[in-house]
Amino acid sequence: MPAALRLASPTMSEEKETTNGRPDGRSPGELRSVRFRNHIAPHATGSTLIEWGDTRVICAVCMDDNVPRWMKEQKVEGGWLTAEYSMLPYSTVSRKARDISRGKMDGRSTEIQRLIGRSLRSAIDLKKIGSRTVWIDCDVLQADGGTRTASITGAFVALRLAVARLMAEGLIKEDPIINSVAAVSVGIVNGLACCDLPYVEDVAASVDMNLVMTGKGEFIEVQGTGEEATFTPDELTAMLALGKSGIEQLLQLQEAAVSAG
Repeated sequence: MPAALRLASPTMSEEKETTNGRPDGRSPGELRSVRFRNHIAPHATGSTLIEWGDTRVICAVCMDDNVPRWMKEQKVEGGWLTAEYSMLPYSTVSRKARDISRGKMDGRSTEIQRLIGRSLRSAIDLKKIGSRTVWIDCDVLQADGGTRTASITGAFVALRLAVARLMAEGLIKEDPIINSVAAVSVGIVNGLACCDLPYVEDVAASVDMNLVMTGKGEFIEVQGTGEEATFTPDELTAMLALGKSGIEQLLQLQEAAVSAG
């Protein structure tokens, strides 16, 4: 049975009664509701559906008993991990054309799937998986901000589930996971530093930032920019602190989701 883990958030009535300067009434450091539904893709080695607020992403891991040609040519030991990211046509209010219909992948999707790959490669010792390629597919079913951070956070759960299966089947002898990884968005909205921006806040933010961190509190990636605005060192410090706190909560949820199997 799929596992369903949720981080509690205020009810609608509670949200209406709070006045924290955010449209949904959350406090600046409060995450939206987060849920994992494991084994959503039966043919994948490991998979989960991450439901983060109104954002929905299926993250699935498949194994290929081969490695890229460049690894063979350079005689690199171990395996490889790569990712693909896609927003389905019905994931946004206005239908999003498939990349295949345009004949090429858009730049945003290319950037995000490279980010997912970089992030997850920091979580695994590729020498311990043998001559295999780990494929991570992240398909956005519904987008309401934070699709890249949801993809990374969900992908790590799917990867952990895939590794557990391979070890149970005796295909991997030693656990290759060396780090936990999660990601969250932060930003400055109406002068307020906030964590976990839904779309309505994302488009209004004067500063938008995505943080990817390990369970050891180390940064993998910091993507931040002012949207026709600047930000101060104090605002940067506030955003980093909110992001670190949010990621710590996500790491706990990931662990609970993996433990639930």
